[in-house]
Amino acid sequence: MPQSKRLLSAGGGGRRNSGGGCRPPVVPLLFLCLLAPLLFFATRGSTRIPISSRTSGFLGRKTPDWKEQLIIKHLKPILTKEVVDLISASQREMGQWSLDYLRTHHISSSWQIDGAGIADVDNSTVTEVPQNASTVEKRNSAKSDDDTRLGPMGTKNKDSKDTLDGHEHVDSPAKIARRQMREKRREKRAIELLKQDDEALVRLENAAIERSKVVDSAILGKYSIWRRDSENENSDSTVRLMRDQIIMARIYTVLAKSKNRLDLYQELLTSIKESQRAVGEANTDADLHHSAPVKMKAMGQVLSRAREALYDCKAVIQRLRVMLQSADDQVRSLKKQSTFLSQLAAKTIPNGIHCLSMRLTIDYYLLPPEKRVFPRSENLESQNHYHYALFSDNVLAASVVVNSTIMNTKEPEKHVFHLVTDKLNFGAMNMWFLLNPPGNATIHVENVDDFKWLNSSYCPVLRQLESAAMKEYYFKADHPTTLSAGSSNLKYRNPKYLSMLNHLRFYLPEVYPKLDKILFLDDDIVVQKDLTALWSVDLKGNVNGAVETCGESFHRFDKYLNFSNPHLARNFDPNACGWAYGMNVFDLKEWKKKDITGIYHKWQNMNEDRVLWKLGTLPPGLLTFYKLTHPLDKSWHVLGLGYNPSIDPSDIHNAAVIHYNGNMKPWLELAMTKYRLYWTKYIKYDHPYINGCKLIE
Repeated sequence: MPQSKRLLSAGGGGRRNSGGGCRPPVVPLLFLCLLAPLLFFATRGSTRIPISSRTSGFLGRKTPDWKEQLIIKHLKPILTKEVVDLISASQREMGQWSLDYLRTHHISSSWQIDGAGIADVDNSTVTEVPQNASTVEKRNSAKSDDDTRLGPMGTKNKDSKDTLDGHEHVDSPAKIARRQMREKRREKRAIELLKQDDEALVRLENAAIERSKVVDSAILGKYSIWRRDSENENSDSTVRLMRDQIIMARIYTVLAKSKNRLDLYQELLTSIKESQRAVGEANTDADLHHSAPVKMKAMGQVLSRAREALYDCKAVIQRLRVMLQSADDQVRSLKKQSTFLSQLAAKTIPNGIHCLSMRLTIDYYLLPPEKRVFPRSENLESQNHYHYALFSDNVLAASVVVNSTIMNTKEPEKHVFHLVTDKLNFGAMNMWFLLNPPGNATIHVENVDDFKWLNSSYCPVLRQLESAAMKEYYFKADHPTTLSAGSSNLKYRNPKYLSMLNHLRFYLPEVYPKLDKILFLDDDIVVQKDLTALWSVDLKGNVNGAVETCGESFHRFDKYLNFSNPHLARNFDPNACGWAYGMNVFDLKEWKKKDITGIYHKWQNMNEDRVLWKLGTLPPGLLTFYKLTHPLDKSWHVLGLGYNPSIDPSDIHNAAVIHYNGNMKPWLELAMTKYRLYWTKYIKYDHPYINGCKLIE
C-alpha cells in the first residue's frame, strides 16, 4: 500500500542519515502495531475522523475527544499532504468516514464487507447476534439522514449542506455547474434516443405502407383477408368443423381396421358418407343441407367413442403426415394439369370464331372474281400514307385491330393496312373486310403461301421445321400421355411457333420492298389513340422503335437466352434491357443497309439444336436488333393484359396501344373479365355473321 511504502522509506531514510547501516525500521512498525487496534475500536464506536485539508492540520476542531487526539498525534507526522488532500476531498463529497457508514451505504458495488450484521468475531467461530429494535431504529434513522443529504444518481443534492470541522460547507459554484451540465447531457441524450425511436417507427410504418400497396386485392379474390366474412372468426364454422370431422374419421378408420375393430370401422365409414352427403359442395354454412347439424352431432358421438377406444398420439400424427403428403402430391398434379389445360386453351380457336371463318370462306368463294377486289389499291406503295403490317389467322382479332386504329385516327383515308394470313383463312379475311370496309382507309390481304421466295432454301426456320429432329421434338418425343405429363415444354410446342406468319416479321423489306417505314402490329392488341405521330419519331439511325420491358431484375436478355453458350457470352450483355413485339416502328431503309435479315439468318442457323434459346421470335429478335433498337415512351405500348391482373387502370387509360400478351386472350373464355371490355367494344355483336355463329359479348 502507498502509505506503508511511505512509512518504510521514511524510517529507513532516518537510519541512513544517522549512519546506522541496514537496520530494520523499528519505530514505524511499533507505531503501526499501536495504531491498528486504536483505529479499529475508534471506527467501531462510530467515531468520526475529521480530516482537515490544508495547513490548519488535524487540530481544527475545538473539542476533540481523547481518541481523536491520540490518532491525530500519531498520524500527522506519517501522512503526506497529498494523502490528506485526497481524503479531505472524498470527505467533502461523501461525508465523514466510519465503518458503519460504509456498511450501510455500500459506496462501491465492488466492495465486499465481511461480517455485516455480525456482532462478535472470534478466531474460531463467528456468532450472529440478532439486532434489537433500538439498533435497527438507529441505523434506519442514520440511513434516512444520509439519504436526504444525497441526491439522485448517488450525488449530493445541490441544496444540501455538510458539517465539516464544525462548519457548514456548501458546494462550490463550479461543482454545481458541472452537475447541471451532466444533467443537461443526460436529458439531451434521452431526447436523442427517443427521437431515434420515433424515426425508426416512422420508417417501419412507411415500409409497411409500401408493401401493402404491392398487394392487389384483385389477385387475392374471395380469399382476401379484407373481406367482410373474414372479420368474424366463427364465419362458416359449421362447414369447417364437418370437414375436420371427416378427416379425423378417416384416420380412425385406418386405426380401427388395423386393430380389428370392424364394428367401429363400419360405423365410421357410415358416418363419413352421411357427412359428405350433408356437406356436398358447400363452401358456406348457408349452403349446407338442413340435416347438417344432426349429422355433425352424430359424427361427434362416433368420434368420441373412437377416440376412447383407438386414440394413439403417435399413430394419429403418422396418419396426418401421410394425408398431408398425399394432399401435396394431388396439388402438384393439379397444377400440372392446370398448366396443360391453360396452354391447350390458349392455342385453340373457339367454336364461334371457327364458325365465322368457315361461313365467310364459303361466301367469299361464291363471289365472282370482279367483286373480290379492294378499292384504292394505288395507295399500297405510296410514301405519303401511313402503312401498317398485320399478320394473323384470326379474323375477329384482325377486325378489332383495324377498327380500333381507324376509329381513333384523325385522317383515316391516309392509312393503309397490309394483312397477311394463311391459305385456310385467306377467303374469310377477304370476305370480312369486303363486307365491312374500314371507312376510307385502304386495306390489302395476302396469302403467305403465295410468297414463293419464302422457301426452305432461303429461310432457316422452314428448313429446320422440315428436319427429322424438329419433327421428333414436336410430334413424337416426350409426347404427353396424361394431362400432367409434358406440361413444362408444352408452351414451346404451340402451333404459332411452327407458323411462318410468326416469323414473317423478319422479312418485311422482302414483303414490302417499296416502303421506307412501316408500323408492325400484333393481332392481340387494341389501339386507343392516334398513332400517326410514330412516323415522325427520330429513331437516330436505329432500325427498330419499341417500348422496353425490363425492370430491376426481369425481362432482360438473360431471361430469354442461354448465356452459358460462349457465342452469346462473348457478344451480348446478359443485363441488356429487353423490349416487346406487338407495336414496332421499323425503318426499312436502315434495315436494308444493316442487313437485318442476314443477321437473323446467322443466329437462327446457330440455334438449329435449340441451344441458344428454345423457340419463338422474341429471343432471335433481341439478338438481331441488339444495339439497333430505339426506346419509345412506355405510354405508347402497355403490355400484360393477357396475364397480369394488377395493371394500373390509369396506365391502360393513357396507353396508345394495349397488348393482351399471354394466354388469356380476349377472345377466349379464360380472358380476364375486367380487361375484356376494351376489346369487345370494337365488335358489332349484332352483325349477321357474328350473331349467326353465337358469338356473344
